[in-house]
Amino acid sequence: MKILFISNDLIGGNIANLLVKEGHEVKIYIHEKARRANFENIITKVKDWRKELEWVGKDGLIVFDDTGWGKQQTMLRKKGYTVFGGSEKGDELEFSREYTQEIFKKYGLETKETKDFESIQDAILYIEKNPKTWVIKQNDHAPKAMNYVGHFKDGKDTIAVLESYLANPKLKKERVTLQERIYGVEVGVGRYFNGSDWVGPIEINVEHKKFFPGDIGPTTSEMGTLAWYTKNEKNRLFQEVLSPLSEYLKEIDFRGDFEVNCIVNEEGPLPLEVTPRFGSPIIHLHSELHSSPWGEFLYAIASGQKYNLEWKKGYGIVVLLAVPPFPYTKKEIHNSSKGIKIFFHNIKEDDLEHIHLEEVSKQEESDQLYISDDRGYIMYATNTGKTIKEAIKNTYDIVEKIIIPKMIYRNDIGTRFLKNDYSTLKKMGYID
Repeated sequence: MKILFISNDLIGGNIANLLVKEGHEVKIYIHEKARRANFENIITKVKDWRKELEWVGKDGLIVFDDTGWGKQQTMLRKKGYTVFGGSEKGDELEFSREYTQEIFKKYGLETKETKDFESIQDAILYIEKNPKTWVIKQNDHAPKAMNYVGHFKDGKDTIAVLESYLANPKLKKERVTLQERIYGVEVGVGRYFNGSDWVGPIEINVEHKKFFPGDIGPTTSEMGTLAWYTKNEKNRLFQEVLSPLSEYLKEIDFRGDFEVNCIVNEEGPLPLEVTPRFGSPIIHLHSELHSSPWGEFLYAIASGQKYNLEWKKGYGIVVLLAVPPFPYTKKEIHNSSKGIKIFFHNIKEDDLEHIHLEEVSKQEESDQLYISDDRGYIMYATNTGKTIKEAIKNTYDIVEKIIIPKMIYRNDIGTRFLKNDYSTLKKMGYID
């Protein structure tokens, strides 16, 4: 099958790589110019995806891995193309957090105060008039490092952070969202949707956004994730969070991966935000958990078909392997690791299935991999286990076989959940 893969900044780039390995004819378009040096000699790259529409044709598949393409997706579907991705209203769920909360409320989900601001100064004034413990969240593709979880009931620390952004020429014009802080266990629930119904198992995930082990330090895009699948549609997270939104997803013709991040406490699951696209790094864990071919699965979702996805039971772990200047990718380019070779130690052929590429290319004259970007998101390691403890061990066994000079990663993905949060959610009835 011919597949045209359209990516903004390679959130799901390795899926294109897997599609090539499945035997499909794949061309990838990378929107961000600074990221176009990646996947050299790995995937065929194109400079203008629109010029490839005749090539992919109505019998092929077009895959969008990110938000921001909703209008184009609708246009292509009307013209008869088979398109995997979200929709225009699906984009709005990510770009306007306040709108997302309105949708949650409309479909019966519990919500807390959330407000979008066009200017940081307006957000500061709002906190001064409405003192609470506030969380700052970035919008669109602004740096994740802008996110901040407040501590004081009068919001003074949140104001101090916003004032620092206001003084920064690169951040002062960014839009931000304020959300009332919620205390409890953070957990996500997701599933694929084909425009009319859910497809495949339900995903439960636990993100690890802080830079250092023990959830210390600045917020990153994400350092790693613990996740597992369940087919139990009576699962409380699915019933109370995802299932009520199915009519809305049908109304907006959403065709892709859909996930809601929540805080669970004695009030129930309180939804924080939506990821209406491939999430990173969870998409790489999907590759680990799925047994069915990606080409078949994505085509079924895009064409509105049912699909019996085969998947692994047990738990999965994904770990981001980064290098400097990560996590401050746009400020410290002089610390770039671009060009450095990537090595493997005592690696077996089967181990390579647990490694997922992002800022990587291959030398034409050899199979030598090297870092081909300067942001620091190099690759991801994944594995599974019958228990969380086994999944952690199996994944870090893969990590130890990867040698990237100056490599950074968290060595505790899944550990806190195993020790504390698992039993809490179990008692509340949110884990099968």
